[in-house]
Formats: sequence, C-alpha cells, structure tokens
Amino acid sequence: MTRVGPQQRLSTRLVFLANGLAMAAWAPLVPFAKARLALGEAELGLLLLCLGGGSLMAMPLTGMLTARLGCRLVMLVSGTLVCLFVPGLAFAPTPLLLGATLFAVGASIGTMDVAMNVQAVIVERESGGSLMSGFHGLFSAGGFVGAGLMALMLWGGLTPTMSAVAIVLLVAALLAIAAPNMLHGADGPAREGPLFVMPHGAVIFIGALCFLSFLSEGAILDWSAVLLNTEQGLDASRAGIGYAAFSVAMTLGRLTGDRVVRKLGGKRVLLLGGLCGAAGFFLSVLAPNVPLALVGFVLVGLGASNVVPILFTAAGNQHAMPASLAIAAVTTLGYAGILAGPALIGFVAHASSLNLAFGGLGCFMLLIAASARLGSDRKA
Repeated sequence: MTRVGPQQRLSTRLVFLANGLAMAAWAPLVPFAKARLALGEAELGLLLLCLGGGSLMAMPLTGMLTARLGCRLVMLVSGTLVCLFVPGLAFAPTPLLLGATLFAVGASIGTMDVAMNVQAVIVERESGGSLMSGFHGLFSAGGFVGAGLMALMLWGGLTPTMSAVAIVLLVAALLAIAAPNMLHGADGPAREGPLFVMPHGAVIFIGALCFLSFLSEGAILDWSAVLLNTEQGLDASRAGIGYAAFSVAMTLGRLTGDRVVRKLGGKRVLLLGGLCGAAGFFLSVLAPNVPLALVGFVLVGLGASNVVPILFTAAGNQHAMPASLAIAAVTTLGYAGILAGPALIGFVAHASSLNLAFGGLGCFMLLIAASARLGSDRKA
C-alpha cells in the first residue's frame, strides 16, 4: 500500500497549482505573438491548434509511461520541459518555430496533467476521503494567479520574455518543493503492457461524460462573450465578464467541493451539478437582461465545478483498466472536448442561432445529470 500523509497531499496540491500557473502563461502572450509575427486571425487560429494537438498526442502515451516509470519521474521531467519551453513562446522568431514551441508546451503540460491526476487518484484513495475537487480547484486558482501575475508584469513594463521566465521560475520552485513527496505510483499490472491501450468498459462511458463536460467549458471560454455581445447587447469591451463569472464560480465550487462530496456523495453531487449547469445554460439563453445572464454563467460554473473531479475519481477506481491508463484515456477525451466545443458551437450557431447552440449545451449537462446513477459514489 502506498503511504500517504499530509506531505503527499501538499505535494499534489502544489503540482496542480504549478500546472495551472504554466497553463496561464500563454494567454497574455497571444497578442504580443500576433503583433511580433504579423499574424492574421486565420494563421493565429491554426497556430493555437498546435497547443491542443501537442496535448492530445502526448496524453494517450502518458498513462503507460506513468505505469512504468512512476508519477514522480514523469511529473518532474514534464515539468522541467514546461519550464524550458514556455519562455520560447515569448520570443519565437517565426510562425513555424512558434507552432513547434506551442506543440512542445502542449505535450509537456498534457503529460504533467495526466501524471498529476494519477497521483491525485492514489492520494485520494489511500487517504480515504474526497480530495479531488480541491486539487482541481488549485489548478483553477493557479490559472487565475498566473494570468494575473503575467498581466501585472507586462503592465509594469517587463518584457514578455522576462515575464514568462518569472512564471516558470515560480513553477520550478513549486515543483522543487513538491518533489520529495511525490509518489512513484506505478500500476503493477500495466508495467509490461503496450504504450497505448484503447479504452474499454466503464472508461469509455466516463470518458464520454468528460468529453461533454470539457466541451461545455471550452464553449463558455470562446463563446460566452459573443453571446453577451450579440444577444444581450453588452459592449464587447465588457463582454468578457461572463467568462470571469463562470471561472470564479467554478474555482469556488471546486475549492469547497470536497466537503460537499463528503456530505452528499459523488452520485448526488453529479446529479445536482448536471441539473445546476443545465439550468445555468438555459437561463443564459432565456435571460431578459445581462445580470440574469451572468447568474446563468455562475450556475454553470458551480454546476460543472465538481463534475470532472468526480469523473476522474471514478476513472481511477474502476476495474476495467489500470488507473494510469484510465486517467490518460479520460483526460485525452476531455481535452478533445475542449478543442471540439468551440467549433461545434460555431457550426450550430451558423446553421441556426447561438441561443440554440447554448441550449444544446444545457442538454449535455442534463445527460451528465442522468448518468449520476451509474457514476461512482465518492462519499467518504
């Protein structure tokens, strides 16, 4: 049995925080890269696919690497690569090199993402209580802190390169503090298997739910401002408040989610979360004014906040596949949802309306709620 104590729980929290910080470093650099390389919107859109493409390429292989090498080695190597590659986003001199760097950053962060979730499953299982929501809450908090620090440094006159270096130094410091108490966490049954195994059994079902949840989150990121601008008439300069409301609600929901799951159980939280998220999407579409639409985005954030943590726990505790391979599979499907969501919403909005597309997202959340009776109960 893996020995898990307060040090291992703290180590896991620090890795999630570091991953969130690293993920946040790129967004404030986008306008600088666009101006530096004189990129058009279409060119920039293609380059942005490189980030997600790198993650999707690396994630399916990370499960077996974690099973063979252990969480600690995979997290440290991928974290080191993140720290090496992220500053390159600030000074890549050509679109080709920027695309290659984005791919490398995506692959490194994706690898780290899978390995840290494998460790989180082990730590939660051996601790005997609900911890996953809090771990994911720190990832969300890292995103807020990272984006805020980057914006503050850039506003204060630091160059993009210096700002990116400052962020990765913070990431490196967090990983160095976490390293002594990282888990090896290798899955014995998976050590001698192939590098990639097709998901099967319950993992396919859990992965499909992750796909729907991540798809909805990705759609909020890219389309919430458009909805508020075109349907509610909110000025474009202020329309980003919709995603901000969603993000704050999701972070708070995750940071308090472990207590809720311990009290109500995973199945009930999944049911209530799906219903709350669906109500939020429907309200954002039907709201007669901006404040009510923002309430809708808050409800979506609260409802969706604990869906993915519960599903990751279910993936780690099912018996159809080793935990490391299952986590890799559901994470890959989730990231595929993030990439597919904005395009799917755009297609539906073009064919009908943006309101109808957001209503469809509400239906996806109802499917997640309906799945609750088949989910894994995490009640401690």
